Amino acid sequence: MDKQQTRISKFLSYVLRHRPDSIGVKLDSQGWVAIDALLAAAASQGNCLTREELDFVVSNNSKQRFAISDDGTRIRASQGHSTEVDLGYQPSAPPVLLYHGTATRNLSGIRTQGLLKGRRHHVHLSSDTVTATQVGARHGSPVVLVVRAGEMCSAGYEFFLSANGVWLTKHVPFTFIDFPPGNPHQGT
Repeated sequence: MDKQQTRISKFLSYVLRHRPDSIGVKLDSQGWVAIDALLAAAASQGNCLTREELDFVVSNNSKQRFAISDDGTRIRASQGHSTEVDLGYQPSAPPVLLYHGTATRNLSGIRTQGLLKGRRHHVHLSSDTVTATQVGARHGSPVVLVVRAGEMCSAGYEFFLSANGVWLTKHVPFTFIDFPPGNPHQGT
């Protein structure tokens, strides 16, 4: 993606996940907003983009962060919301192992509290270490944690699979996490 497409993707993430009110739109209960309303509201705030640009960013986003409704009139973020929405994902049995990328500086807190959802609705997990490493690298020196998702599921924890393949759960207790070897006080 070029700089313009990256700018559009970041704008869409901000509006559709966290601050629809920043441009004067409102998400419905499932996180959808009419594309025409989104484009008009963005333009009124000086952030002009065309339907073609929006469609290109949605279809070419490597993480498939956004979804367009079957009828092509609405858009939403696939996961990562800090606003109140119900994406309608049904519980799914996860693979035996899932992965979480984070920065080494976060390990000490994770060792005591586990993985917390923070301001989002869920903890995000990936099914491969490459993606987890990329996510962790966005936050500093990356480390990949192994989550024993199969054991969690057997213990009654629910998992959901988002439209773009991200595994979601409310919390991962530290007892279900395999940490890399090292000193927990140093975070490595």
